[in-house]
Amino acid sequence: MDSSKLTCHKKVFGKALLFALVICCCHLLFSLNLFAQDGEAGIREATNKVKGYFDTGCDLMYAIGAVIGIIGAVKVFNKWNAGEPDTNKVAAAWFGSCIFLVVVATVLKSFFGI
Repeated sequence: MDSSKLTCHKKVFGKALLFALVICCCHLLFSLNLFAQDGEAGIREATNKVKGYFDTGCDLMYAIGAVIGIIGAVKVFNKWNAGEPDTNKVAAAWFGSCIFLVVVATVLKSFFGI
């Protein structure tokens, strides 16, 4: 066979293969809407799952706040004993981060109605 005929056959085969791929992709995309669910039901299910894990998450946030508070207390105590001038600023920052964690947990509880 001639090389130009081989190239022509390859092009035709490539176009046919591309056409078949496009048809398969279109068929897949058009059939996906059959598996979709109601948006409201999905949001309700997600909210119920979040509510189920929320108490554990709040306890975890309180535990993290306690660890950060202990680390902060030790750091502030060391700075205070060393006589460093920025002790008040560091104490306020650590105290503020602990308060922030507690406030975030409370606000999220009220947001989800728990």
